[in-house]
Amino acid sequence: MIWSDIISEEKQKPYFKQILNFLAFKIAKGKVIFPAKENIFNAFKYTELDNLKVVILGQDPYHNYNQAHGLAFSVQKGVDIPPSLQNIYKELACSIPEFEIPNHGCLVDWAKQGVFLLNTTLTVEAHKANSHKDIGWETFTDTVISKISENKQNVVFMLWGSHARNKKALIDSSKHLVLESTHPSPLSAHRGFLGCNHFVDCNKYLIEKKGHKIDWNLFG
Repeated sequence: MIWSDIISEEKQKPYFKQILNFLAFKIAKGKVIFPAKENIFNAFKYTELDNLKVVILGQDPYHNYNQAHGLAFSVQKGVDIPPSLQNIYKELACSIPEFEIPNHGCLVDWAKQGVFLLNTTLTVEAHKANSHKDIGWETFTDTVISKISENKQNVVFMLWGSHARNKKALIDSSKHLVLESTHPSPLSAHRGFLGCNHFVDCNKYLIEKKGHKIDWNLFG
């Protein structure tokens, strides 16, 4: 199975057509939607299903200009690193001695190694957080999570915060590793995310099950 099999099937369903109609209507009304149309499915573009090793779930895209580009927690180069991603870097630096905190927030290198950076809602209206949370995207992304669980073995799922943790029921924990903590947001990072050791635990599991690990460094 490849992504296009899943996406093509879902695109035929009424709920998906409603999503596309909603977006077209908003754009026709002059609303600005993030990420840009060509970037909405970037998580699927950069991480092939065959190569998928890790799933990190976000909620909805960043809602300011020049930030969102279709990968959860990631921003385009040249943009300030958001606070949640700063805390992700902080956890990496504290737990993996060779990790060097980068000067950018673009996580494409992770995605290319098999880290699937999926927001559960794939679009947002400019400056309105969670504005598209009820338009149907979660029906799609719940299906994606379920298909990954069904069709893959030994994937590491990182569920940060209550929204992501609510997706645990979609994952077969008997054949995957599910890691849970609070969200890396400054509001909650000190209540469990910082010190969670997820990136170390992830690599230990991948080495044991697959014989290789993720290089979390982001050079360039």
